[in-house]
Amino acid sequence: MTGATPEPGDPFGTARLREATLRAWQDSPTRLIEDTNVERDLRVGAYRDRLFVELAQNAADAAMAGGKPGRVRVSLVDSELRFANTGAPLDARGVASLASLRASGKTGGTVGRFGVGFAAVRTVSDEPRVVSSTGGVAFSVERTRQAAGVDGDVPVLRLPWPVPADVPPGFDTEVRLPLRDEVDGRVLLGELARDVADLLLALPWLAEVDVDGRVWTREADGDVVEIRGPEKSTRWLTHRGDVVWAVPVGAEGAPRPLEEDVLHAPTPTDDGLSLPARLLASVPVEPSRRRALPGPELAKVLELAAKEYVGLVRLLPPEHRFALVPTPGFPKSTVDAKLRDEVLGALSAEPWLSTQDGVDVSGRQARVLDVDVPGLPALLADLVPGLLGGGAPAQALKAVAVQVIGIEEVLETLTGVTRDPSWWRDVYVALAIAVESHALAAERLDGLPVPLSDGRTLPGARGCLLVEGSAELLDLLSDVDIPGLRLVHPGASHPLLERLGAKHADARELLNADQLRDAVERSAEDVRSGLDGTTLAGAVLRLIADCGDDAPSWVGALALPGTGTWRRADELVLPVSPLLDIFDEEVFEEDGALDVLDEDFAEDWPVGTLMAAGVLDSFTLVVDDEPHEPDHDLPDEETWWDSLPEPPSTLVAIRDLDLVADDAWPAALRLLAARPETWHALRTPRGHAAWWIAQYAVLGEAAPNEWRLPEADLAGLYDEVPDLGLSLPILKAAGVRADLGLSTVDEAADLLGRLADEERAVSPGLTTRAYDAVAESGLEPRPPRAVRAADGSVVDDALVLDVPWVAGALEPDRYVVAPEEPERLADLLDLPLASGAPAEVTSEGEYAPWGELPALKLVADQLGIRLPDGGVLVHDPLTVRIEGAEHDVPWWSDDRLHAADTSEGLARAFAWAAGRWPDRHLITALLDDPSPRTLLA
Repeated sequence: MTGATPEPGDPFGTARLREATLRAWQDSPTRLIEDTNVERDLRVGAYRDRLFVELAQNAADAAMAGGKPGRVRVSLVDSELRFANTGAPLDARGVASLASLRASGKTGGTVGRFGVGFAAVRTVSDEPRVVSSTGGVAFSVERTRQAAGVDGDVPVLRLPWPVPADVPPGFDTEVRLPLRDEVDGRVLLGELARDVADLLLALPWLAEVDVDGRVWTREADGDVVEIRGPEKSTRWLTHRGDVVWAVPVGAEGAPRPLEEDVLHAPTPTDDGLSLPARLLASVPVEPSRRRALPGPELAKVLELAAKEYVGLVRLLPPEHRFALVPTPGFPKSTVDAKLRDEVLGALSAEPWLSTQDGVDVSGRQARVLDVDVPGLPALLADLVPGLLGGGAPAQALKAVAVQVIGIEEVLETLTGVTRDPSWWRDVYVALAIAVESHALAAERLDGLPVPLSDGRTLPGARGCLLVEGSAELLDLLSDVDIPGLRLVHPGASHPLLERLGAKHADARELLNADQLRDAVERSAEDVRSGLDGTTLAGAVLRLIADCGDDAPSWVGALALPGTGTWRRADELVLPVSPLLDIFDEEVFEEDGALDVLDEDFAEDWPVGTLMAAGVLDSFTLVVDDEPHEPDHDLPDEETWWDSLPEPPSTLVAIRDLDLVADDAWPAALRLLAARPETWHALRTPRGHAAWWIAQYAVLGEAAPNEWRLPEADLAGLYDEVPDLGLSLPILKAAGVRADLGLSTVDEAADLLGRLADEERAVSPGLTTRAYDAVAESGLEPRPPRAVRAADGSVVDDALVLDVPWVAGALEPDRYVVAPEEPERLADLLDLPLASGAPAEVTSEGEYAPWGELPALKLVADQLGIRLPDGGVLVHDPLTVRIEGAEHDVPWWSDDRLHAADTSEGLARAFAWAAGRWPDRHLITALLDDPSPRTLLA
C-alpha cells in the first residue's frame, strides 16, 4: 500500500481520510480484517432491513440542523435508488462520520447519536454516493479493493472519493444507491411506502416524504399530529416530554388503541410492546440497534416514560381515558414487562380518572361499578366518593387498583337515603336499561329501595303497589299513612319495579287491599283517639269515585264528619236526605243511632260517591250472596231466620227499618217503592224486609198484617186497611192481607185470637179456612183461650171433627171443622178429636151385603162404581149414644159400617165404603129417583 495524494475538487478532504485508513491497514494488517468483519456484521445483521429508517433519521437530523422541517423524495432511476432531502448539507465532519464504522459525528438531540446508521446502504448497494450542495462523496467496492491491494470482501465505507455536487433542484442532499442485481428496487419502494407514516411520526423534523410520486405529509396542531398519505390519513395524539407517547385518534378525538407495537428508540426496535400507545424514547440500544440495552439508564427512561404516560392519558376527554389502560396479557418482551408494570403503577398512584363530581383521582382513589349502567354513576356522585362515570371498564381498571363495587353494595348505600321521587325514577330508568340488555340480572336488585307515597323509603319492590289513577287520587295518597300499604310514590313509578315484584294497582285494587280495609275499619276509633281522619277519608272517597262509585260494603266503616263528631259513614245521613223526615227524631239525638253528614264536607263530594261509601240518602240494602247465619245487624234477624224452612241462597234485605217513626210509615213505604233496589228487596219472597214490615210497621195504629185489602175475602177476621194514600201494590208488599197466609208464630197466634173473639162475626166457611191455614202453616202458636165452633159461636170446649159421621150425632156448637189436617189442628188447639169421643150404637141392625141391595146395585151400575167387598148393618132407626145422650144418625162407623134404612143413610155408608165420598149427595138422589133424569140433572 502507498499513500495517496490529494485530488483537485476534494472539499471534504477525502484523500486525507483514505490515506489515514490505508496507513492504518498497512500498519496493522488485522485492522483491515476487523473493518471488513464490522461492515459485514452491520450489513447482514444490524442494518439488514433498516435502510430507509437510517436514511430518514439522517434526513431528520439534517432538517433539524437547518432549523426547518425537512422534505424527502425517494425515487428509482433506472436501477439506482435515490434518497433526496432538505436541510443542512454535507460537511467534512459528516463525511468523516460516513467513513467511520465505529463513530458518528452526531451530537445533542439528533436521532442517531448511537451507532453508525449509514452502513445500512451496504445492504443494497456496493457503489453508494452522497451528493450535496457542498459537494459529494462516493464509495466503491472495486476502488477499495484496488486501493487496498486485496481481493475478496473489503470494508467499502471506509474509503470515500469525492464526486461533483449534483443535487436535484429543491433539495440539499441526495443519497444515490446503484442497486445490486439481486435487489428489486420496486420492492424497496413498497417497503418504504409501508413504513412512511410511522417514520413521519417518529421524526418530527420531517414534514414531507415523496415516494416515487406518492406523497405523505406531517402536520402538527398542538398535541395532535396528522399524517396524510395518498390513500388515508392518520391522526395521533402525542405527549412530548423527556419521551414521546402517541396514540392514534379519530376525527372526534376518540383514541384507537394499538393492539401491539414495538419500542421506538425513536425508530423501531425489535422490543415488542403491548401498550395501547406508542413510546418514542431515546434509550440505549445494542450495537445491532434492534434491542434496548438493559441497564440502569434504560430502567430510568422506562420509569420516566411511565409517569409521562399519565400525561398522555390526561390529554384525552375523561370518557376516553379508559382506552389507554393496558389490557391483561403476556408481555411481548422484557422491556414490555417492565414498562407495563411501571405504567400500571403510575396510573394507580397519579390522578387521571375523572369522577362524577369532576375531580381527577388516581386509580387507588377511584371506584367503579361492576356493571356498566349508563346514567347511574351521575346519580350516585354525591353518595359514592370517587365514583367513575358510565363506560368505565371495571375489569380493566382493577389493574390500576380501582375499587370495583357491586350493585349490592350500591343498594346498601342507597338504603335510608332521602331523595326526591323523581331522582329515584331516574335511578330505575338507568337500571332498567341494564336489565333489559342483560348486562344486569334483575335478581341482583332485590333490595332496591323504593320511595313510598307516605314519605318512607323501604328496601325491595316486592309487595309494593304501583298506583294508577287520577292526579287528584295520587296527590291524596301521597299524604295518607296506611300502615302496611306500600304505595310507590307516583313520581317514582317505573316498570322496573313491577319486574322486581311490585304490582300495578288501580283504584279498585287499592280499594280491596286488606291494609286499606284495616285502616278504614279502625278509622272511627282513630279519630276518637285524636288522629286526623281527613286524609284517609279523602283518599278512600277518591278511590270510590275512580271506581265508578262501586265499593265494597266495609267502606261503610270509614270515619266522616257529622254535625257533632266523626262517625262511621254508614251511620251518617246526607243533609238533604228524605230519611231526615222519616226516621224517628231520637235517632239523631246525641249518641243516637245516626247523625247527619257535615254540610260543608258533603258539598265537596258527589252524592253518588258518598252513598257508595255508605252515607245514607235513602234506605240501604244489605246483600249477602252466601249467607250462612243471621249476622247482618237486621232487626229481629234471628227470629226471621228461624222462621225460614232453610237459609236463603242470597240475602237481600233493607237496613234501618226499625228507625222509622210510627207516623212516617206511609212516607217510608213510598220511598221504598220509589227505588228499584229497595222495591225488589221488599217484594222478595220470604224476605226479611217484607216479614219485618208486615208485623212491625205501623199503618193506622196497627201492623200491616193486621189489616186486609179491600177486596180480600177476610171480612170479620181482619178490618179493611184505612186509606193512607198508598197504592195496592205497596199495601200488598207491606203485608196488608190478601189471604190467610201465615209466616210467623205471632201471626198464627193472632189469627187464633181473632177466631176466639166473640165480638167478631166470622162466617163458617172463613172459620174453616182459617183453621186450615193455621194447621197448614207449620207454625206452633200457643193454644187459644177459646175456639170458634162450626155454627160460628165461640166456645171454651169442643171436639175437632176428624170423621164425618160424628157430625150427625153432635150439635154444631160442639165441634170445630178442619177438613185438611184435623189431627194437627187438634194438637194446636189442645182439643180432642171427634173420632176419639166415647160412643156406641144402641139399636139393632140387620147385615146386608152390598150385592143384595138392588137399589144400590142399580146406582152403582149407573155411576160405574164397582161394588165394594162386605156389606152394611141396616138399622131402623140407627141410634148412637155419645156424650151421655142418644141421637138418631143417618150412618155410623165403628168396627163395622152402619146405616139407617133411608136413602141418606145408605148413600153415605156406600159412598164411604166405595171411596166415593164426594158423590154421596148424588147417590142419595139416585136412590130416591133412579131415573136418567136424576143422573143428568
